[in-house]
Amino acid sequence: MKRRSLLQLAASGAALAALPARAAPLSELRLDYAHYSPTSLVLRHFGWLEEEFKADGTRIKWVFSAGSNRALEYLNANSIDIGSSAGLAALLARANGNPIRTPYLFSRPEWTALVVPKNSPIRSLADLKGKKVAATKGTDPYLFLLRALQTVGLKRSDIEHVSLQHADGRAALEQGRVDAWAGLDPHMAAAELEGGARLLYRNVGFNTYGFLNVREDFLATRANETARVIKAYERARAWTRANPSEAAKILSLDAKVPLPVALLQVKLRSDFSNAQPTAEHLRALQLAAPILRDEALVRPGTDLDKAIAGLVDTGFARQLTRA
Repeated sequence: MKRRSLLQLAASGAALAALPARAAPLSELRLDYAHYSPTSLVLRHFGWLEEEFKADGTRIKWVFSAGSNRALEYLNANSIDIGSSAGLAALLARANGNPIRTPYLFSRPEWTALVVPKNSPIRSLADLKGKKVAATKGTDPYLFLLRALQTVGLKRSDIEHVSLQHADGRAALEQGRVDAWAGLDPHMAAAELEGGARLLYRNVGFNTYGFLNVREDFLATRANETARVIKAYERARAWTRANPSEAAKILSLDAKVPLPVALLQVKLRSDFSNAQPTAEHLRALQLAAPILRDEALVRPGTDLDKAIAGLVDTGFARQLTRA
């Protein structure tokens, strides 16, 4: 072969090597589903992600999250790629070193409140002083509890906190082992409708948004796959908005709760109208963040504004979401 041809081949080979390599299809995509995220149940029920990734040969692995704490633990341990949690819980995790980002919102819920038995003598937040209160650490209900106490000048040390996962918290309340419980739907709705439990304190403003979190390295290296997951979530969100009663049936079957309980959660306590993170959500976290410092849940000197900016991605899903 002539020297000129050899040089041309070498040059073309170098140019090809300089191009970014197309990532090979994922062998497995791992994400969670949760009863506090009805859209995740709809997505899993219809197999839309399996359909989306079938041609790639990608296996979809679904992992159940019993609460934000579990989803965030799985993300931190690299057991899942994408997981759902409450916004303030995600910020707490990010501030403490969990490398996650949030490009998408799965709902604007009122999924937590402070709950007491129907015949409880407790009538106000101030009455909780010295009482046993169940709540799941690292979740919106736990942080809701702390913010609620703060409104009447109480701190975590003023109550006896009993750390239980959400379903166990409900059981403890109904068995009289705790005086109050920071509930989470659908368990909270079931406690109301089935056991006559009373909501002692509600504040939709203290319920932070439903965040769909992605491991930072996955978002950086698998942006295409992340976008396809978000598009599938958008399909589930649109279907849920158009068919709330059917979505409630899916929740009822998966969570094994009566249909009226699921309807209360989906139709009356969940807002699926906005999935795009914006300055509004940054502001909501900025207002909520001081409780993390006040209760020493983050290291002294932690820059929470920086953590918020690092967590919420207001640009990634802009072209993927619709009103």
